[in-house]
Amino acid sequence: MAEKRSDSDNETETGEDVIDDQDTMVGNVTNLQVLPPYHYGPAEKGHLCFDAAFESGNLGRVSPVSDEEFDLFIRPDTCNARYRVWFYFSVSNMLKGQRVIFNIVNFSKTKSLFREGMTPVVKSASRPKWQRLPSKQCFYYRSPRKQGEYIFTFPFVFDVDELYYFAYCFPYTYTELQAYLDVLESQNLPYLRRELLGVSVQQRRLDLLTISHPANLADHVQQRVVFFTARVHPGETPASFICHGNRNIIVMG
Repeated sequence: MAEKRSDSDNETETGEDVIDDQDTMVGNVTNLQVLPPYHYGPAEKGHLCFDAAFESGNLGRVSPVSDEEFDLFIRPDTCNARYRVWFYFSVSNMLKGQRVIFNIVNFSKTKSLFREGMTPVVKSASRPKWQRLPSKQCFYYRSPRKQGEYIFTFPFVFDVDELYYFAYCFPYTYTELQAYLDVLESQNLPYLRRELLGVSVQQRRLDLLTISHPANLADHVQQRVVFFTARVHPGETPASFICHGNRNIIVMG
Protein backbone atom coordinates (compact mmCIF):
# COMPACT_ATOMS: atom_id res chain seq x y z
CA MET A 1 0.00 0.00 0.00
CA ALA A 2 1.23 3.46 -0.84
CA GLU A 3 2.31 5.66 2.05
CA LYS A 4 0.79 9.16 1.81
CA ARG A 5 1.70 12.39 3.52
CA SER A 6 -0.09 15.69 3.61
CA ASP A 7 1.34 18.99 2.40
CA SER A 8 3.00 20.58 5.38
CA ASP A 9 5.98 22.72 6.25
CA ASN A 10 7.94 19.73 7.49
CA GLU A 11 7.82 17.77 4.25
CA THR A 12 11.28 16.52 3.35
CA GLU A 13 13.23 17.24 0.19
CA THR A 14 15.00 13.88 0.33
CA GLY A 15 12.69 12.19 -2.13
CA GLU A 16 11.81 9.44 0.34
CA ASP A 17 8.22 10.45 1.07
CA VAL A 18 6.15 7.87 -0.76
CA ILE A 19 6.52 4.11 -1.18
CA ASP A 20 5.06 2.51 -4.29
CA ASP A 21 4.69 -1.12 -5.24
CA GLN A 22 5.80 -0.32 -8.81
CA ASP A 23 9.43 -0.59 -7.71
CA THR A 24 9.62 -4.20 -8.88
CA MET A 25 10.50 -2.98 -12.39
CA VAL A 26 13.78 -4.44 -13.61
CA GLY A 27 15.68 -2.67 -16.37
CA ASN A 28 14.83 0.22 -18.64
CA VAL A 29 12.47 0.00 -21.59
CA THR A 30 14.32 -0.77 -24.82
CA ASN A 31 12.75 0.38 -28.10
CA LEU A 32 9.31 -0.25 -26.63
CA GLN A 33 6.56 0.36 -29.17
CA VAL A 34 3.39 1.28 -27.28
CA LEU A 35 0.10 0.49 -28.98
CA PRO A 36 -3.05 2.44 -28.09
CA PRO A 37 -5.71 0.70 -26.01
CA TYR A 38 -7.96 -1.60 -28.05
CA HIS A 39 -5.62 -1.51 -31.05
CA TYR A 40 -5.21 -4.76 -32.92
CA GLY A 41 -2.69 -5.52 -35.62
CA PRO A 42 0.85 -4.34 -36.29
CA ALA A 43 2.27 -1.06 -35.06
CA GLU A 44 1.73 1.96 -37.26
CA LYS A 45 3.30 5.36 -37.73
CA GLY A 46 2.28 7.47 -34.76
CA HIS A 47 2.50 4.56 -32.30
CA LEU A 48 5.28 5.96 -30.13
CA CYS A 49 8.47 4.05 -29.46
CA PHE A 50 10.11 4.64 -26.04
CA ASP A 51 13.71 3.89 -25.15
CA ALA A 52 15.87 4.47 -22.07
CA ALA A 53 18.57 1.83 -22.62
CA PHE A 54 21.41 4.33 -22.75
CA GLU A 55 23.74 5.97 -20.23
CA SER A 56 21.81 7.79 -17.48
CA GLY A 57 18.50 6.71 -19.03
CA ASN A 58 15.60 5.89 -16.74
CA LEU A 59 12.15 4.70 -17.73
CA GLY A 60 10.87 1.38 -16.45
CA ARG A 61 7.37 1.05 -17.87
CA VAL A 62 4.88 2.81 -20.15
CA SER A 63 1.11 2.35 -19.94
CA PRO A 64 -1.17 3.94 -22.54
CA VAL A 65 -4.18 5.74 -21.09
CA SER A 66 -5.60 6.70 -24.49
CA ASP A 67 -4.37 7.29 -28.01
CA GLU A 68 -2.71 10.52 -26.82
CA GLU A 69 -1.97 10.02 -23.12
CA PHE A 70 0.70 7.83 -21.48
CA ASP A 71 1.52 6.94 -17.87
CA LEU A 72 5.30 6.68 -17.39
CA PHE A 73 6.89 4.77 -14.50
CA ILE A 74 10.46 5.55 -13.45
CA ARG A 75 12.84 3.09 -11.82
CA PRO A 76 14.24 3.70 -8.33
CA ASP A 77 17.84 4.39 -7.38
CA THR A 78 20.18 1.42 -7.16
CA CYS A 79 19.91 -0.08 -3.66
CA ASN A 80 17.35 2.56 -2.64
CA ALA A 81 13.85 1.60 -3.69
CA ARG A 82 12.36 4.56 -1.80
CA TYR A 83 13.91 7.17 -4.11
CA ARG A 84 12.40 7.79 -7.55
CA VAL A 85 13.00 11.20 -9.13
CA TRP A 86 15.29 11.00 -12.17
CA PHE A 87 13.90 10.27 -15.64
CA TYR A 88 15.57 10.39 -19.03
CA PHE A 89 14.14 8.71 -22.12
CA SER A 90 13.73 9.05 -25.86
CA VAL A 91 10.64 8.94 -28.07
CA SER A 92 10.45 8.17 -31.78
CA ASN A 93 8.03 7.03 -34.52
CA MET A 94 5.72 10.00 -34.14
CA LEU A 95 3.67 11.83 -36.72
CA LYS A 96 4.52 15.43 -37.51
CA GLY A 97 2.21 17.59 -35.40
CA GLN A 98 1.23 14.68 -33.11
CA ARG A 99 0.03 15.82 -29.68
CA VAL A 100 0.65 13.75 -26.53
CA ILE A 101 0.30 13.97 -22.77
CA PHE A 102 2.96 12.36 -20.57
CA ASN A 103 2.29 11.58 -16.89
CA ILE A 104 5.19 10.66 -14.59
CA VAL A 105 3.09 8.77 -12.08
CA ASN A 106 5.38 7.27 -9.43
CA PHE A 107 7.56 10.07 -8.10
CA SER A 108 8.68 9.44 -4.55
CA LYS A 109 8.67 13.12 -3.60
CA THR A 110 5.65 15.03 -2.37
CA LYS A 111 7.61 18.27 -2.33
CA SER A 112 9.37 19.01 -5.60
CA LEU A 113 10.96 21.89 -7.47
CA PHE A 114 8.35 21.20 -10.14
CA ARG A 115 5.97 22.93 -7.73
CA GLU A 116 8.25 25.98 -7.73
CA GLY A 117 8.45 26.49 -11.49
CA MET A 118 11.19 24.08 -12.56
CA THR A 119 10.41 22.15 -15.75
CA PRO A 120 11.98 19.18 -17.59
CA VAL A 121 14.31 19.60 -20.55
CA VAL A 122 13.88 18.40 -24.13
CA LYS A 123 16.06 18.11 -27.22
CA SER A 124 15.77 16.45 -30.62
CA ALA A 125 18.01 15.18 -33.40
CA SER A 126 17.99 18.47 -35.30
CA ARG A 127 18.02 20.60 -32.12
CA PRO A 128 20.68 19.00 -29.90
CA LYS A 129 20.77 21.79 -27.32
CA TRP A 130 18.66 21.08 -24.24
CA GLN A 131 15.74 23.46 -23.70
CA ARG A 132 13.30 23.71 -20.81
CA LEU A 133 9.62 23.11 -21.42
CA PRO A 134 7.38 26.15 -20.78
CA SER A 135 6.30 26.25 -17.12
CA LYS A 136 2.69 26.99 -18.06
CA GLN A 137 2.54 23.57 -19.73
CA CYS A 138 3.80 21.57 -16.74
CA PHE A 139 1.64 20.45 -13.81
CA TYR A 140 2.64 18.78 -10.53
CA TYR A 141 -0.47 17.84 -8.58
CA ARG A 142 -2.36 15.27 -6.56
CA SER A 143 -4.23 12.99 -8.94
CA PRO A 144 -7.64 11.52 -8.06
CA ARG A 145 -6.94 8.88 -10.69
CA LYS A 146 -3.87 7.79 -8.70
CA GLN A 147 -5.44 7.77 -5.23
CA GLY A 148 -4.28 11.30 -4.45
CA GLU A 149 -0.59 10.64 -5.15
CA TYR A 150 1.51 13.32 -6.81
CA ILE A 151 2.08 12.99 -10.53
CA PHE A 152 3.80 15.25 -13.01
CA THR A 153 2.01 15.94 -16.31
CA PHE A 154 3.17 17.77 -19.39
CA PRO A 155 1.67 17.95 -22.90
CA PHE A 156 3.91 18.05 -25.93
CA VAL A 157 3.59 18.52 -29.69
CA PHE A 158 6.09 16.76 -31.94
CA ASP A 159 6.58 19.41 -34.61
CA VAL A 160 9.05 17.23 -36.54
CA ASP A 161 9.24 13.49 -37.11
CA GLU A 162 12.63 12.73 -35.48
CA LEU A 163 14.17 11.38 -32.29
CA TYR A 164 13.32 13.36 -29.13
CA TYR A 165 14.83 13.15 -25.65
CA PHE A 166 13.19 14.19 -22.37
CA ALA A 167 14.94 14.47 -19.00
CA TYR A 168 14.22 15.57 -15.44
CA CYS A 169 17.07 18.09 -15.71
CA PHE A 170 20.24 18.61 -17.75
CA PRO A 171 22.03 15.24 -17.76
CA TYR A 172 25.61 14.95 -16.51
CA THR A 173 26.86 11.45 -17.24
CA TYR A 174 29.56 9.28 -15.71
CA THR A 175 31.33 9.23 -19.10
CA GLU A 176 31.44 13.04 -19.17
CA LEU A 177 32.93 13.13 -15.67
CA GLN A 178 35.58 10.52 -16.44
CA ALA A 179 36.57 12.25 -19.69
CA TYR A 180 36.97 15.53 -17.80
CA LEU A 181 39.06 13.91 -15.05
CA ASP A 182 41.23 12.13 -17.63
CA VAL A 183 42.02 15.48 -19.27
CA LEU A 184 42.94 17.02 -15.93
CA GLU A 185 45.15 14.08 -15.02
CA SER A 186 46.90 14.13 -18.42
CA GLN A 187 48.09 17.69 -17.80
CA ASN A 188 50.35 16.50 -14.95
CA LEU A 189 49.59 19.56 -12.86
CA PRO A 190 51.93 19.65 -9.84
CA TYR A 191 49.17 20.85 -7.53
CA LEU A 192 46.59 18.17 -8.45
CA ARG A 193 46.41 14.51 -7.46
CA ARG A 194 43.78 11.98 -8.58
CA GLU A 195 43.15 8.86 -6.49
CA LEU A 196 40.75 5.94 -6.73
CA LEU A 197 38.89 5.59 -3.43
CA GLY A 198 36.89 2.57 -4.57
CA VAL A 199 34.16 1.52 -6.93
CA SER A 200 30.37 1.70 -6.79
CA VAL A 201 27.92 -1.19 -6.67
CA GLN A 202 27.94 -1.08 -10.47
CA GLN A 203 31.76 -1.01 -10.55
CA ARG A 204 32.12 2.66 -11.44
CA ARG A 205 35.08 4.67 -10.22
CA LEU A 206 34.84 6.82 -7.11
CA ASP A 207 37.54 9.44 -7.62
CA LEU A 208 39.15 11.80 -5.14
CA LEU A 209 40.85 14.95 -6.43
CA THR A 210 43.22 16.76 -4.10
CA ILE A 211 44.20 20.29 -5.15
CA SER A 212 46.85 22.02 -3.07
CA HIS A 213 50.45 23.20 -3.00
CA PRO A 214 52.76 20.39 -4.16
CA ALA A 215 54.37 20.20 -0.72
CA ASN A 216 50.99 19.38 0.79
CA LEU A 217 50.49 16.41 -1.55
CA ALA A 218 53.31 14.40 -0.02
CA ASP A 219 52.31 11.25 1.82
CA HIS A 220 51.61 11.56 5.56
CA VAL A 221 51.36 15.36 5.45
CA GLN A 222 48.49 16.45 7.66
CA GLN A 223 46.57 19.52 6.56
CA ARG A 224 43.22 21.15 7.16
CA VAL A 225 41.02 20.65 4.13
CA VAL A 226 37.95 22.04 2.41
CA PHE A 227 35.95 19.07 1.15
CA PHE A 228 33.61 19.34 -1.85
CA THR A 229 31.18 16.59 -2.78
CA ALA A 230 28.06 16.57 -4.92
CA ARG A 231 25.21 14.49 -6.26
CA VAL A 232 24.18 11.76 -3.88
CA HIS A 233 21.18 10.83 -6.06
CA PRO A 234 20.87 10.58 -9.87
CA GLY A 235 18.43 13.50 -10.08
CA GLU A 236 20.90 15.93 -8.54
CA THR A 237 22.71 16.73 -11.80
CA PRO A 238 22.78 20.50 -11.08
CA ALA A 239 25.16 19.72 -8.22
CA SER A 240 27.45 17.93 -10.69
CA PHE A 241 27.61 21.05 -12.87
CA ILE A 242 28.31 23.25 -9.82
CA CYS A 243 31.09 20.93 -8.67
CA HIS A 244 32.50 20.88 -12.23
CA GLY A 245 32.60 24.68 -12.35
CA ASN A 246 34.10 24.85 -8.89
CA ARG A 247 36.92 22.53 -9.96
CA ASN A 248 37.58 24.64 -13.03
CA ILE A 249 37.86 27.82 -10.94
CA ILE A 250 40.26 26.22 -8.47
CA VAL A 251 42.40 24.36 -11.02
CA MET A 252 42.53 26.99 -13.73
CA GLY A 253 42.11 30.11 -11.61
